Amino acid sequence: MTGVYPKLLSPLDLGFTTLRNRVVMGSMHTGLEDRARDTGRLAEYFAERARGGVGLIITGGYAPNRTGWLLPFAAEMTTGADARRHRRITSAVHDGGAKILLQVLHAGRYAYHPLSVSASAIKAPINPFRPRALSDRGVVKTIDDFVRCALLAREAGYDGVEIMGSEGYLLNQFLSPATNKRTDRWGGSPRHRRRLPVEIVRRTREAVGPDFIIDYRLSMADYVENGQSWQEILALASEAQDAGATLINSGFGWHEARVPTIVTSVPSGAFVDISSAVAEHVDIPVVASNRINMPEAAEQILEDTHVQLISMARPMLSDPDWVNKAAADTADEINTCIACNQACLDHAFVHKKVSCLLNPRAGRETSLVLEPTRAARSVAVVGAGPAGLAAAVSAASRGHRVTLFDANEFIGGQFDLARRIPGKEEFAETIRYYTTMLNKHAVDVRLGSRVGAEELTTFDDVVLATGVTPRLPSIPGVDHPMVLTYPEAIYGTRPVGARVAVIGAGGIGFDVTELLTTDESPTLNLKEWKAEWGVADPAEARGALTKPLPAPPAREVYLLQRTAGRQGTKLGKTSGWVHRASVKAKGVQQLSGVNYERIDDSGLHISFGEKHSRPTLLEVDNVVICAGQDSVRDLEDELRARGIRPHVIGGAALAAELDAKRAIKQGTELAASL
Repeated sequence: MTGVYPKLLSPLDLGFTTLRNRVVMGSMHTGLEDRARDTGRLAEYFAERARGGVGLIITGGYAPNRTGWLLPFAAEMTTGADARRHRRITSAVHDGGAKILLQVLHAGRYAYHPLSVSASAIKAPINPFRPRALSDRGVVKTIDDFVRCALLAREAGYDGVEIMGSEGYLLNQFLSPATNKRTDRWGGSPRHRRRLPVEIVRRTREAVGPDFIIDYRLSMADYVENGQSWQEILALASEAQDAGATLINSGFGWHEARVPTIVTSVPSGAFVDISSAVAEHVDIPVVASNRINMPEAAEQILEDTHVQLISMARPMLSDPDWVNKAAADTADEINTCIACNQACLDHAFVHKKVSCLLNPRAGRETSLVLEPTRAARSVAVVGAGPAGLAAAVSAASRGHRVTLFDANEFIGGQFDLARRIPGKEEFAETIRYYTTMLNKHAVDVRLGSRVGAEELTTFDDVVLATGVTPRLPSIPGVDHPMVLTYPEAIYGTRPVGARVAVIGAGGIGFDVTELLTTDESPTLNLKEWKAEWGVADPAEARGALTKPLPAPPAREVYLLQRTAGRQGTKLGKTSGWVHRASVKAKGVQQLSGVNYERIDDSGLHISFGEKHSRPTLLEVDNVVICAGQDSVRDLEDELRARGIRPHVIGGAALAAELDAKRAIKQGTELAASL
């Protein structure tokens, strides 16, 4: 197991127990934790990752009491009945060869209910509920509840607990002077602010004994104004160690922070240096986390730094066999997490069940099953975008004979466009994955091929995944030479001038705007990214924040939309704010409630309010159209005329705002049904 990635796949001896490798499946709340009826689904979700080779699994957060609920009646571990129910989970994980920790999470002022409490009665900017300040008695009771939760976890068969002290939850709120204004023994000085988490670790260790993992999730950079200082963070690391912690896991940024920490535009391993600096300060293993998604990078981190474990949450959603593939030296078969957040964190923050855009089986392991077929069929898939690729690979993996057609000389469809957007370069990993899997499952790939209906009559099943084409709005002059479609702008088919109007402020409009305002120099440069977002060395600034210094825009861009109001409101919950902030930082002029009057040699003529009133000229060199798409399904009528009922999926079925999540889900579900 240790030949390919010797450090990553080597065991770690914790004294009283051994982890089989250095890979940790980090905590992620899936929504399956909240109801007893979903226990079986949750058990299989974890078991599949355990069988996939991961060494240590950390559950989503479980509250130690009612005030700590994330939502009303959300996940908690407070009774013996809870513990007994969880034995189904721990047994399934242990059968798979992994160890598992229960994360104990008190939401504090992030609790989305009126019972919320915190260090002080200061409302979070992302929550309508103002918390009640815990009394001294309430703090002591909270410590008791954490300890009881850990004892119940042990009764349930867990190998340990993770005490959640980061991401802006309750313990983090006690640690930061921004949210702790107390003057009693739980506040007023750094040592007093640290007392609550240290007491929880100490009391927990006393209660559970020496042979139980206690992992403390440490906020190593708050990224909020008046957050913790570096000296305070190191002091807490040492005190948590002395109180009995077995491991220290890394946490970065509060949910209200103005620095992105999890989206795809964050450079790979952006925070590893901070984790390593903490690891130098303590004697227990430290876990690195955030934006690590491939074994080569993980191995290099373990080789070059002082950390001893690598935590990955979302990469285990996208590929539960990540570790086994690394061990088999088939990393090219890993379905690499691209940090899009569309089906995982975006779902979690609107209280939907979590899954994965790239792997719609995540969270549905018991219902969406790709079993070997008993009767192989010949399947034609027309279109090699996300929907077609998912259908082709999934059907072929079941044993069907699949032929994949595409008019382009390459696969990927809209993902081939996306990978060219600054900050989305990792979308190329998905194309690499599908290329590998098409070869592995012997799919007959015919590129540069416009297949006709007659040729398709020989197949048992025909899947139309022909995607979309850009829609051209009915604006006088839309056929002017200065007008480009968004694929032309992204591919650089024609040169783009220094002043540009982008029509359409949806996801594609924002992507094109970021592309046009970004210099052509290499992107995802860590130093430049830190400057752009005002990320400071934690040792030099409290809260690890400084003044943002974004690079100057490469072009002057206007971003326009017909509807009135704020732009980008339909972008993803966890990534939309990043795109809006990026566009604002580049000085983009955002205009809403726009009427498009005409396009001519002088530029784009627009008006506001009543049609044709107060015309304004935007003297631009180019106009880029990002105003929606139309489905491409020319073959459907021809096929039906020949008595063939095709399966229509992806953009060909619905040309709404591009939705790879829906496309891949439809392709996978269709393949499972064949």
